[in-house]
Amino acid sequence: MISLAIVIALVGQAFSFLGKVDLSTLWTDGWFPRRGRFDVLTIFTGSVLVSIVAMVVATPLGLGAAMYLSEYATPRARRLLKPTLEMLASIPSVVLGFFALAVIQPTIVQTFFGSTSAFSLMAAGLGVGMLTVPLIGSVAEDALRAVPGDLREAAYGIGARRRTVTLRVVFPAAVSGIVAALILGLSRALGETMVVAIAAGGTGGSERTFDVLGPGQTMTGAIASLAYGSDQVKTATGLNAFDSLYFVGLLLFVLTFGLNIVSERYVRRVRKAYR
Repeated sequence: MISLAIVIALVGQAFSFLGKVDLSTLWTDGWFPRRGRFDVLTIFTGSVLVSIVAMVVATPLGLGAAMYLSEYATPRARRLLKPTLEMLASIPSVVLGFFALAVIQPTIVQTFFGSTSAFSLMAAGLGVGMLTVPLIGSVAEDALRAVPGDLREAAYGIGARRRTVTLRVVFPAAVSGIVAALILGLSRALGETMVVAIAAGGTGGSERTFDVLGPGQTMTGAIASLAYGSDQVKTATGLNAFDSLYFVGLLLFVLTFGLNIVSERYVRRVRKAYR
């Protein structure tokens, strides 16, 4: 009932907003809701860029950690490392957002990529990737451990090495769970708020940009930016800027819901049952 209420509220308010605003303002050159400019592509592009950077970081680290814990670590090492990996997920996102702003941006992005800005989508993506690693690693590790030991023993019986067994036998057998972990991680990256609100530098709005080394705005960052007292701010068209939050929230909901549907259909198609 709570989920249904959220959907009804988003849909109703979003369509009310679309009925009052000039649709041409949804395709301008930037996201500045207080000025009546609601360019959807600006915040969508920012979200995609941050998510791509996050997944580039989280996918190899998360899957590597999962394969090590499942296939290489001793029981004692796994009992120690698995909770340590999951502990990363308990770090408050606001802390990682400040870490991305104060450490990742000047130390990594400015030093190795030549960025001159104090904010960047790259720093936000790296911070979000750190938050996504434990999610992908934990879910993928559970999927790998669910593969029956008989498959491993059969492969070892014909002389396969452990690396071959991991990559050629266990990994393909657990591909449905691994894909689910990656899509879950992508949804997590798209929905992260505080890291991008602090490190991306899109407070108040942003011009449309495809430069990952510069500041930008994301869908979640746009919601966070407008939510701070902006219900009292009128745009140039006379509309309340706060109304656009429902439209952005609906876009984000549709995007993550679509990812979940794709994930579910793919998992059902490739899932294997072992007895």
